[in-house]
Amino acid sequence: MPRTMFVNPFKVHHIDEFPDVLVPLDDTTHRSSIPTHQRASLAATEKETKDEDPSNCLRRPDSNASSGVINHGLTVAALKAEIDADVAASDTDTPYDRKAKVINRALQDMGMGRYQWQLFALCGGGWMADNLWLQGVALTLPQLSSEFGVSETEVRYTTLSLFLGLCLGASFWGIASDVIGRRLAFNFTLFLAGIFGLASGGGPNWIGTCALYACIGLGVGGNLPVDGALFLEFLPQSSGNLLTLLSVFWPVGNLIASLLAWAYIPNFSCPSSTPIGECKMADNWGWRYLILTLGAITFAMFICRFFLFHLYESPKFLLSRGRQAEAVATVYGIAHYNKTHTWLTEDILNHVGGDQEVTGEDAKLSTVEIVKRSLSRFSMKRFKSLFQDKTIGLTTALLWFQWTTIGMAYPLFNAFLPQYLANSGGGVANDTSTVYRNYAITAIVGVPGSLIACYTVDIKYVGRKGTMAIATVITGVFVFLFTISSNSDFQLAFTCLEAFFQNIMYGVLYAYTPEVFPAPIRGTGTGMSSFLNRVAGLCAPIVAIQAGGSNPKAPIYASGGLFIAAFFSMLLLPIETRGKQTL
Repeated sequence: MPRTMFVNPFKVHHIDEFPDVLVPLDDTTHRSSIPTHQRASLAATEKETKDEDPSNCLRRPDSNASSGVINHGLTVAALKAEIDADVAASDTDTPYDRKAKVINRALQDMGMGRYQWQLFALCGGGWMADNLWLQGVALTLPQLSSEFGVSETEVRYTTLSLFLGLCLGASFWGIASDVIGRRLAFNFTLFLAGIFGLASGGGPNWIGTCALYACIGLGVGGNLPVDGALFLEFLPQSSGNLLTLLSVFWPVGNLIASLLAWAYIPNFSCPSSTPIGECKMADNWGWRYLILTLGAITFAMFICRFFLFHLYESPKFLLSRGRQAEAVATVYGIAHYNKTHTWLTEDILNHVGGDQEVTGEDAKLSTVEIVKRSLSRFSMKRFKSLFQDKTIGLTTALLWFQWTTIGMAYPLFNAFLPQYLANSGGGVANDTSTVYRNYAITAIVGVPGSLIACYTVDIKYVGRKGTMAIATVITGVFVFLFTISSNSDFQLAFTCLEAFFQNIMYGVLYAYTPEVFPAPIRGTGTGMSSFLNRVAGLCAPIVAIQAGGSNPKAPIYASGGLFIAAFFSMLLLPIETRGKQTL
């Protein structure tokens, strides 16, 4: 149960534990999400049901299906008709798909509650951890170079190891969560990141430290796909925009890492004048204190997830494993926790999706079927659907280009920003305290960007496309302006402005991408966008090393150019999603 100080994270629940949450279907009040063109047929179905089955105890006596407003509940037959229409518009029609849609409706009727808000905070912590480590590793590069005798150019391969772990983690945990369950994946991504984060603080040499960083990425890389999928499966459809709001936690990770680096590294590190390779471990504990603290924060978030909050297993996962009674009990548990009610029963699920004992069909999916469903998002059939017409095809191509270019532009500048600040973008050297102070100030100024993006996207004549394009081009311009002076105060001003508009850009891009794809291909479109973004980030250190060998400012020029290229592609996007419902 969720209200004990320490909870049993593996407890299996039964509906008998929540006797106070069940109400008849016709006692619920909600607004139908049935499309207008389907309401007439639904109204006719309800009329036939009333005439043919007046004894149906779940029947709603008074309704107006043609208006879409249901004043006194819903009949089982009407619910089945609605699910039939919904399934007909999708690619699959199995007992699992039908029953999953019934659970979606039950969660929608329950609405947002305390459980979802607490889960929102925990998932936000996972998103924060992603950037916490991305920036945390970047902040250690100058000290790794100084202690382990690695050149300032070659040390950039450190971020390559982290991105390799992030790519593998995102791929592995996304599929693993469909096989072993959301709950286990949700908890152990941060467990691995926390354990290896603490171990990284004792890295014996550069190769060993890179290996430990890769293991951190393997854990934390699963946060975005697992946390996003888990939260979405507990989220009422009417509150779907909260998934986008999770991006607000992203710059918070940068802020925490930069403030800790400012506190530790200048005070517990070798002087910036120390030659490369001559800094001893005993005199260079600043970066280790930083990594140990980040590891402790990550592990503390795991403890909050595992011991202080009772996470119910996803009802859709339970349904896919043939554990229908547990799926219903999970919905009951959430209703009890939120102090609300639900009409969901196994009888209703069986009526809409089919009773296995009667039909012989089973909603359970085998492990092979689950993996196939996970991999189906990469099937050629789904890829062809992304280019089914000129408008969606052009949108897909442009978005993938933007995610790729920005995926490389962001780490080309931000992942090596401590080095750029230390060398004034290729000019004179700055002292360590100034470098990390400026980085912390940059992180602080960048945080409001995500919040402002939530407002500007709904401004008339600006919308998603306008906000995203304007923020992107301004980001690129400020990246270029960073290079025109070696004055640290001048550079600080432009890095702050760059960080501010960059967070606006990312906030809108995260919102626009899932909005613009229709539901049947949304997972494929957004999944491929994320994949290209990670792969481009993986290549960024290689580009920085090769381009920065002869000209230290070359990676910065490349970053600015990629942002500008993304801007021009945004001008060609044919779809504006402001004020429109997702398909």
